[in-house]
Amino acid sequence: MIIEIVAAIILGCFFGIITGLIPGIHVNLVSILLISVSPALLVYTSPIVLAVFIISLALTHTFLDSIPSIFLGAPDPDMVLSVLPGHKMLLEGKGYEAVKLTVIGSFFCLLVTLMLIPILVPFLPLIYSSIQPYMGYILLAVVIAMILMEKGVKKKFIGMYIFFQAGMLGLLVINMPNLKQPLFPMLSGLFGISTLLLSLGEKVIIPKQEITSTVKVGKVKTLKAIIAGVFSGSLTGLFPGLGAAQASIIGMVLVGRSIGMHAFLILVGGINTVNFAFSMATFYALEKARNGAIVAVMDMTSKISYPELMIFILSALVAGCVAAFLALSIGKVFSKLISKVNYRFLVFGVISLISVLVFLLTGVMGFLVLIVSIFIGMMPALLNVKRSHNMGCLLLPVILYFLV
Repeated sequence: MIIEIVAAIILGCFFGIITGLIPGIHVNLVSILLISVSPALLVYTSPIVLAVFIISLALTHTFLDSIPSIFLGAPDPDMVLSVLPGHKMLLEGKGYEAVKLTVIGSFFCLLVTLMLIPILVPFLPLIYSSIQPYMGYILLAVVIAMILMEKGVKKKFIGMYIFFQAGMLGLLVINMPNLKQPLFPMLSGLFGISTLLLSLGEKVIIPKQEITSTVKVGKVKTLKAIIAGVFSGSLTGLFPGLGAAQASIIGMVLVGRSIGMHAFLILVGGINTVNFAFSMATFYALEKARNGAIVAVMDMTSKISYPELMIFILSALVAGCVAAFLALSIGKVFSKLISKVNYRFLVFGVISLISVLVFLLTGVMGFLVLIVSIFIGMMPALLNVKRSHNMGCLLLPVILYFLV
């Protein structure tokens, strides 16, 4: 059994590299494929081993998906808010440092979460029932705080308009019949290609990247980012419809803008990992799945015992250590190669890649969503307000989910 679990962790980390680095190939897609072939695999192994494989894959994905977001501007749905600060650091020659910051957030938030799970598990039903009626109002307060952060009455109104514009887009796209992976074309347009197209208007040259051994972030700011990451990420594992991207907004409002760009990347990286890790606790305590990977685990083993939860936690710890090493190593490779590529050629290449993937994975309707999302995604930059208002595409549907 131990040998099988170790093999599952290794294989999971390997496939996590693929899903983490290739835009559009999400963990949920691999999980669905695994469910379809699980009857044949269960002849040779156990549901727990397959579950460990999925957990290792999903965790490795959360460590590595910052790399295409930072170096290519191709955001994963859970890392959209890392694109702008990560891209800015890339253009300052600090792309590797940006990756390292997200890895720091992922690793330390994972450690704290795994330590908290055994303590919190007995109280999760009570916590869930106490907060659930107020979740919509909490998110509404977060949105209001986002808008009020804009300076001046005019910008506040513009921010509100962009929020509702993106929110209506999100409502339409998420509810489109027969549109597979609706978030991929929408978020790629709002936060990925729109950013890249705007950068073409500037004479951008990617400088030689510094590969630093240390990252200078204040201890207090780092601690704030980790605490906010664990808290916000745990909410996503507890409540349906709430994802890592929405949790990033909650975390940002909680700690304020004063933590700075570096600590914000720690926050985003941490939330992305906690989002999945805490879902294991929700699965055990509430018997509910909060993401596609856990849905796959639940499909293979409808209920888990406490010893099996401990196996999952230990496997997650091992996978997290491996994933941190992989992310830093691959980040170095990207850092060495990125400055040797013509920026305009890279931008056109990434736009073409995302467009082709959108068309292949979501069809003509998904491609149309991408085009509309690109134009909407450009508006905050052109009107000089924060692009985080475009998160209305996810926040408004979730607020209505809880309130209506």
